[in-house]
Amino acid sequence: MTTRRLALILGDQLSFDLPSLQALDPQQDAVLLAEVAAETDYVPHHPQKIALIFSAMRHFAEALREHGWRVQYVALDDPDNSGSLPGELQRWVAQLQATEVHVTECGEWRLEDQLKRSGVPITWHADSRFICGRDEFVQWAEGRKQLRMEFFYREMRRKTGLLLNGDGTPVGGAWNFDAENRKALPKQIKAPMTARFSADAITQDVLVLVAGRFSHHYGSLASFDYPVTHADAEALWQHFLDFALPAFGDYQDAMAVGEPFLFHARISAALNIGLLDVRRLCADVEAAYWRGQVPLNAAEGFIRQLIGWREYVRGIYWMHMPEYAERNAFGNTRPLPEFYWTGKTRMKCMSQAIGQTLEHAYAHHIQRLMVTGNFALLAGIQPSQVCDWYLAVYMDAFDWVELPNTLGMVMHADGGYLGSKPYCASGQYIKRMSNYCGDCAYKVTESVGEQACPFNALYWHFLMRHREQLSGNHRLGMIYRGLDKMSDAKQQGLWARGEQLLARLDAGDAL
Repeated sequence: MTTRRLALILGDQLSFDLPSLQALDPQQDAVLLAEVAAETDYVPHHPQKIALIFSAMRHFAEALREHGWRVQYVALDDPDNSGSLPGELQRWVAQLQATEVHVTECGEWRLEDQLKRSGVPITWHADSRFICGRDEFVQWAEGRKQLRMEFFYREMRRKTGLLLNGDGTPVGGAWNFDAENRKALPKQIKAPMTARFSADAITQDVLVLVAGRFSHHYGSLASFDYPVTHADAEALWQHFLDFALPAFGDYQDAMAVGEPFLFHARISAALNIGLLDVRRLCADVEAAYWRGQVPLNAAEGFIRQLIGWREYVRGIYWMHMPEYAERNAFGNTRPLPEFYWTGKTRMKCMSQAIGQTLEHAYAHHIQRLMVTGNFALLAGIQPSQVCDWYLAVYMDAFDWVELPNTLGMVMHADGGYLGSKPYCASGQYIKRMSNYCGDCAYKVTESVGEQACPFNALYWHFLMRHREQLSGNHRLGMIYRGLDKMSDAKQQGLWARGEQLLARLDAGDAL
């Protein structure tokens, strides 16, 4: 049967209202979904991430068939599988004699570039699942010397009307309540039970496939419990609204031993692959605030992450790729330590954040920014290796969202284009926001000596070695004045301890 039009649906585009799908007629057109090796190993993706995407793709294909669509589905172990999305597109265009090919904008520059060079004429559709289109972001950015997220976020609030009074002013008298969202977790506060989803027959088949093909990738499949359908993603979202959102604002930056999720929603992976809709999520949170079910700092903080940071980093990504990925403002060359892949280190905070990542393919934003990311920044790790690690190990990591957050926010490798200062900190920040330090092998109260917390000396060493670049930063002025007030002997001791730690890293020591 000849197909007039064919839509290629990617693994992070599993939405029924996808523009390329809406452009077709199920009576005479077809949809192509393909599991391909090239998308599994350009970085060693966590086995749970691969399982999530493949299972969600298979469930989505079944749902499309139930809606009357003709679906061509290529499994990873199909003997005719070419191994790449451009290859599968070429194969099926020829086999179906399709006269038109429709694709919605990709989430990764790498893949979109490959498809554009595939030799297949493609009708491209803007991804309407985002609030701010690529061209719209460029228009907003035009003429601005620095692109601060806060000002972009205010524009998105005005565009959506979220949490605004009738006169257009922000509810509560301020646009941002982040200062109220930095509380450590009190001992008496317990996080809610986590919503878990059992594997049906489709998911079980995928888990067997992934276990057989990707056992050499770091990360465990054992705890896989993520939603792979729209219905289960909805159930996960409702669980967050009912049980976690009220406390999310207060404790979103908190960290605790044995508590990988706390009051976080865990919906970013489902959102990023199309199982949830960002406008609906924000509307639900706003409605919960107006009903008096959640405080303003929780509602505003959650909405800011979605229509602020999420949309902002996507705009940065598409405006500056592929050049952005090569930035390395500090000239870092140190390779990523092996313990990032194993979690085997005596630093309690690092072993906790990395260990839960290997177990669940998940860590929340402060664990990523101020623990694993902070250490990579202080240790001078090569940004591209850090970015590849984040892209590989996290369930929700796609290049458009991972790269700007890691390269710009975590590593400050864009020279301050995205963040106004490096997010560097000593062990005191981790002590304040977590209970990790209590039974750590190192002493967070010490900065020099074999038992001293490595974060402490590395923090000052970082500031010393990059003084020429950073001393003029207005947000670091007080810190450099504090450094200058230290005695020469203290500064020399911190430098020597930092040099020792970096030498141990270079020798393969897991600290």
